[in-house]
Amino acid sequence: MSSLLALSNSLADTVEQAGSAVVAVNAGTRVSPSGIHWRNGIIVTSDESIQRYDDITVTLSNGSTAPVTLIGHDSSTDIAVFKLENVETPVAKVGDAKTLKVGHLVLGLARGSEGDLRAAMGAVSVVSGAWRSMSGGNIDQFIRPDITLYSGFAGGPLVDAAGFVVGMNTSGRRGVALTIPTATVDRVVDQLVAKGRISKGYLGVGMQPVRLPKNLKASLNLTSATGVIVVNVEPSGPAENAGVLLGDVLVTLDGVTVGDTGDVLALLNNSDRIGKAVNVQVVRGGVLIELAIAVGERPTKEE
Repeated sequence: MSSLLALSNSLADTVEQAGSAVVAVNAGTRVSPSGIHWRNGIIVTSDESIQRYDDITVTLSNGSTAPVTLIGHDSSTDIAVFKLENVETPVAKVGDAKTLKVGHLVLGLARGSEGDLRAAMGAVSVVSGAWRSMSGGNIDQFIRPDITLYSGFAGGPLVDAAGFVVGMNTSGRRGVALTIPTATVDRVVDQLVAKGRISKGYLGVGMQPVRLPKNLKASLNLTSATGVIVVNVEPSGPAENAGVLLGDVLVTLDGVTVGDTGDVLALLNNSDRIGKAVNVQVVRGGVLIELAIAVGERPTKEE
């Protein structure tokens, strides 16, 4: 057997094996996105690819359909999690995205609403460190595979050459394929299964970015040319309780320089800070002041 044929057969076997845990998520869209049977009874998919959260079914590898119910979703990381009950179907073999290197061959998998398995092959084109999504979500690793995300591929897995699922595929700007790494998916799934929502920190202030005068930046030895000015303070909120005033300009939070509201939200998206006092530096009347704010938990819309 030629080496090329052996490679072809090996790839087909990998697609078949890894694809057994891939489902189609039928959620009222013209083309059903894909999903991954991440853990026993847990389906993950792309949050932005579905139009509703109720009356949803998934198409399994054997072509049958089964109902699922929403556990929770997080738009900032583009992850929605559903519960699949009383159904025996293969579970994904989840690997570690940190093993990926630029140039590694990878597969993007999907499943059509009629049960047909689909695949696209390419190489890893970019791997770098943690990043923040446009919605403020903290993503543990930036992964851009050089694959085409055809219709229905969003929410499906990125599979490495060993057959491990190393992340969930989604679309970035202009439809470029991006992969949410397994570490991020695991973290979001853990929180959603435990609480049904993602806990995020809360200061109780309205903010907007502001440019700092050059002489002020120099006199206070600040590293950033911008900060975040407080334009609203919620009564009895964490910030007011700590002594934050209207017009204060926030320049650091928990030792991290903040230059816009996105920086603040990204730091607060880490639920580990909830209930803990964090040091903030604010500019008030041309003077740098340090305060300690006990981070609250952001209320949900329902609350």
